[in-house]
Amino acid sequence: MAEDLSAELGSDRSLLLVDDDEAFVKRLAKAMEKRGFEPETASSVAAGRAIAMARPPAYAVIDLRLEDGNGLDVVETLRERRPDCRVVVLTGYGAIATAVAAVKFGAIDYLSKPADANDVTNALLSKGDAMPPPPENPMSADRVRWEHIQRVYEMCDRNVSETARRLSMHRRTLQRILAKRSPK
Repeated sequence: MAEDLSAELGSDRSLLLVDDDEAFVKRLAKAMEKRGFEPETASSVAAGRAIAMARPPAYAVIDLRLEDGNGLDVVETLRERRPDCRVVVLTGYGAIATAVAAVKFGAIDYLSKPADANDVTNALLSKGDAMPPPPENPMSADRVRWEHIQRVYEMCDRNVSETARRLSMHRRTLQRILAKRSPK
């Protein structure tokens, strides 16, 4: 697949990945490297901005919510340092208002997590106003629900009672859901 993308990538293949989910960012970095990119990772707004200032990349994939702030701060720094950088914003908290804000700050696309490497690559390399193709394997409704519950659970520092309260769900029901494997 890397041979197919080499013409589209051009000579500068630098890619900045900013996400505080360590496992996700490592998997994405490996997958993007296989596609011909040269990824560099950061896990915070501060680290992302430092890389953007020192070595502004040609491409960037930035999580919207990071532990130390808002990923749009990194997007803004990238726009100042390298206006031609193609930025995709990722988030587990998809909302129209945040998508609009990301595009206003200079992102070329906005993807909801969990996005795979193909979705990210398609978004980074899309040309003009062309709409990206719909996902080949969309998630089932059960999987989307499970992902949302997991995000809220992590956001609540794995506190079952707080997660159940935020989801307006009975605590025991939530415990049963968390004990099961993720749906396909």
